[in-house]
Amino acid sequence: MKFPKLAFIFMFVGCLVLYLTYVKHHYDDSKPPVSEQLPQFRIYTHKHPTSAQVVSENFQYGIMFDAGSTGTRIHIFKFQMEPNEAPKLAHETFRAIKPGLSAYADDPEKSKEGLLELLKAAKDTVPETLWGSSPLMLRATAGLRLLPGEKANILLDKVREVFSESLFFYRPDSVSIMDGTDEGMSAWITINFLIGGLHATETPTVGMLDLGGGSTQITFALQDEKTIQTSPIDYVTSFQMFNISHALYSHSYLGLGLMSARLAVLGGFEGQPLAGPQELISPCLAPDFSGQWEHTDVLYTVKGQKAGEPIYESCLKKVEKMIYKRVRKTEDVKDMDFYAFSYYYDRAVDLGLIDESTGGTVRVSDYIEGAKKVCNNMSDGGIKKTPFLCLDLTYISVLLQELDFPPDKELKLARQINNVETSWALGATFQCIESLRKHRMC
Repeated sequence: MKFPKLAFIFMFVGCLVLYLTYVKHHYDDSKPPVSEQLPQFRIYTHKHPTSAQVVSENFQYGIMFDAGSTGTRIHIFKFQMEPNEAPKLAHETFRAIKPGLSAYADDPEKSKEGLLELLKAAKDTVPETLWGSSPLMLRATAGLRLLPGEKANILLDKVREVFSESLFFYRPDSVSIMDGTDEGMSAWITINFLIGGLHATETPTVGMLDLGGGSTQITFALQDEKTIQTSPIDYVTSFQMFNISHALYSHSYLGLGLMSARLAVLGGFEGQPLAGPQELISPCLAPDFSGQWEHTDVLYTVKGQKAGEPIYESCLKKVEKMIYKRVRKTEDVKDMDFYAFSYYYDRAVDLGLIDESTGGTVRVSDYIEGAKKVCNNMSDGGIKKTPFLCLDLTYISVLLQELDFPPDKELKLARQINNVETSWALGATFQCIESLRKHRMC
């Protein structure tokens, strides 16, 4: 039986369609997805992370507010982090404002403007992707230590309020008043970190002297077992860094910072303004001097004493009486290198002993001779622009000798080492970063 010709053609076309459909379906099942057809793009993306990824893998930022007695400063540190190596400081950004936080004790709300100004510097410096992993801290020093407790706490709560909204890595206990001994230890870590004394035992460590407005610190590595045994227990501390143990002698003398000491020598009392139009009269000022001086938000009227004894000898007696038995001598300081900072540096600049931008080296005797020269020239009407220089230099020279530094002892003066500010802030931030690396809070 023969098929009609038209039926044969329909059967042929149907078989052809079925065949083509089968072939296409089989091909689609065996073909890789589109993403697998472009392996070069996947490889490129994997091998070249974004700049944010590079930063997060290699760098760690730390932000420290230094709330001192005369101003608030922000240090924004950028550390280069490498596996199994000590962190390296890659960069520091520094800003400062005046007055100090303690100046807002009676109006804490006004402190916010300055804090926000400094926080803006941090946000302009730290990549936004790293804000949440960059610790934000504030440590207050002598300015807040000298305030009544309630006023200091209200100020710190205002700081916490501002910091909590900053988007940086922050905890309430990251804002605190710094213990004077911790301040000295942190400054010691800063100096020895910068000169390499913490990284290897072959590099000797150096001692540290800091003279702030409200307090002064001395810190050095203990060498003599006798000193360890005879020192008060709260003067001795120890810690480990880079698998090296350090035993330190560290003490802060509250009330013996230059501004507080100046007030005491003049006859005033911290936090107690004079009643009425009384004056502070001192032999440490030129006989014809009369003026006003503001300290911790109190305005004092000060005046020189009538001419009588030589100014230096009269001033020296006042200073020695004020500091008598308030400072502990330590034999170890005679045989160790020391760096000195803050007002030690500033008054050496005033005397012309060092260059303001580069620092230098001075002897204790330079302060002694400088005090004699300045004080004895004041009776002739000199030093009008710096009426307290005689008092300040006399105090510094007596303080150093009371600490057991002999007149021929050399001190290194520096504001920066390797272009980094030589304050306690780096040491304190560095300790925090190290704690975070070890999965502890700082």
